[in-house]
Amino acid sequence: MGCSGSKDAAGGGGDAGDDAKEFLSKVELFKRLPENELPALAKAATKVQFASGKVIIQQGDEGNEFFIIKSGTANVDVNGATVATLKSGDYFGENALLRDEPRTATIVAATAITALKITRDAFAKMGLSEKLEFAKRGAVGGGAAADAEIKPPSSKTAQERDLISKALKENTNLSTIVSAYWHGSHQARSEKMELAQAMHEMIFSKDETIFEQGEIGTRFFILIEGQVSVIKDGVEQTKLTATSDKAAFFGERALANNELRAATIKVVSNDAKALWVDKESFEMLLGSLEDLGKRGKDGTTVVKKAGVAAVAGDSKRFGNVSRKDLKKLGLLGCGGFGAVEMVEHLKSGDTYALKALSKGYVVKTGMQASVMSEKKVQLLADSPFVVKLYETYNGEQSLYFLLELALGGELYATYNKKGLWGNEKCAKYYVAGTVFAFEHLHSKKIIFRDLKPENLLLNDQGHVKLTDMGLAKVVAGKTYTTCGTPDYFAPELIASKGHTNAVDWWCLGILIFELMAGYPPFESATPMQIYSKVKKGINKATFPRKCKGKVESLIKGLCHANPAERLPMKKGDIQNIKTQPWFSDFVWEEMANFSMVAPYKPTVKSKKDIANFSAREEDMPPQINYKDVKKTGWDKDFATCAT
Repeated sequence: MGCSGSKDAAGGGGDAGDDAKEFLSKVELFKRLPENELPALAKAATKVQFASGKVIIQQGDEGNEFFIIKSGTANVDVNGATVATLKSGDYFGENALLRDEPRTATIVAATAITALKITRDAFAKMGLSEKLEFAKRGAVGGGAAADAEIKPPSSKTAQERDLISKALKENTNLSTIVSAYWHGSHQARSEKMELAQAMHEMIFSKDETIFEQGEIGTRFFILIEGQVSVIKDGVEQTKLTATSDKAAFFGERALANNELRAATIKVVSNDAKALWVDKESFEMLLGSLEDLGKRGKDGTTVVKKAGVAAVAGDSKRFGNVSRKDLKKLGLLGCGGFGAVEMVEHLKSGDTYALKALSKGYVVKTGMQASVMSEKKVQLLADSPFVVKLYETYNGEQSLYFLLELALGGELYATYNKKGLWGNEKCAKYYVAGTVFAFEHLHSKKIIFRDLKPENLLLNDQGHVKLTDMGLAKVVAGKTYTTCGTPDYFAPELIASKGHTNAVDWWCLGILIFELMAGYPPFESATPMQIYSKVKKGINKATFPRKCKGKVESLIKGLCHANPAERLPMKKGDIQNIKTQPWFSDFVWEEMANFSMVAPYKPTVKSKKDIANFSAREEDMPPQINYKDVKKTGWDKDFATCAT
């Protein structure tokens, strides 16, 4: 496609000439190939020529050819605008080698061009997808902010905040709390704002049951629009109505002791809007209901906010693996921050992944709070669907995370190497694992914020595990840091209006689309073009054949523009995903207890086998020297184990 007007300088066949081998050996993409692979690669390539002004590939068309420019230049045009220029050694069309995907840009010869062309069939026959690694998407944003960072005001209106205030003051069960902090000092007013931010919005339809009599209560509700019926033992007791100047409330006992619901609450108006907060979020912000009651009665402050302790559960035991007892075995990955290496504990023989963060890099980029937040998140996370943290160390030049090893490698690399794009069985399995990971993280008040196939790992049995908590954050309500990977940005993140854990469910919808289609729905050449498409909404995205039908309904249910309307944010939580028609043949219980056989099992020969990783020593970033000149001590509490 796009090459019908080109001339084959090789005169038939695929051999591009004797000089092709030397040229290909200098192309960055092929430098990792063993030298004995280059002759076959050169033989598979066809030399093609294009006159100045010739369209080589057209945006929106499908293709199965990959091009490497030998001489000349070409322009990259997206929606009629030139966004980049390619020169000798640059390549384009690489996605066509891996999967069926519309071209994301038009490539036009700016001068006369000589190029080498490789077809998908030739690429597959040589097994090159197993040996090459194309550029990965990077995350943007400064990571999680410090907990004490001042945030912009909540997107809730002043009227909504006033309704929250009135509802709490009128609730006799909470009146002692309100009198204690609602009209207090500047700090107390800040607490009021935090509580308003922590309240999640839910929208209900007529005849929908918000909760039923006899259920265990976990949430306190403030009704700000609509009318509900209070039903006990099947008989309506009263109706609660929200007006423009007065809210209604119900379920407040859940803040005290998760009591069984004393009545059923059912919507009787055409629709209703309610705000809710659960016990854990309430205690993270204000302390326990019991202690707040004490503060209200005697006028003294006896409350210490629970913070992370409110959601941490039983503390883990650390200090069992010393860094001096670790032996380096090989490189797993690297980036600007440092490297991830496989290490062996000499005393036990166990193997781990040791992630090193350059202190110099951390300070240079102002990521001290982000790194400490990453440790906090890893301490809280304790799920078989999330990579585990075993220890943290504080070295002279680096900080270290000792992590669970997943020898199957990245899901993104696996999909490219094994051609799994569009495989429904695989997609369901990996999406289900991600659902369980998010369910766990959200129960700990953690927003992940950087879902993509690159951040999902496989262990030796093929089980999927979420990794990289660099952008994750413990949040009771909203947070305002814009971060993540542009292809996965939710609209509220782009708008910088504050976001909740609903962004993770948006990302899950994007992940499903990518696993089935081979590319994300809003993919474009530049982040700004991605953001423009996101703002138009998922209904404007083009769904390929693999994303039609039942899976399309699921994707759109997760990628709703209104965060409160995304499937798990509505009544039913993640059950709304599990009961989707796309998952009708999927046994969630087997996935949860690991009795389900993974659809793909990586080849792992031993617990020291790193064949599924392709990092090289020469890719290691230069070390940035670190000296704590200001003696800030920002890292003094990082280590769980002495080195």
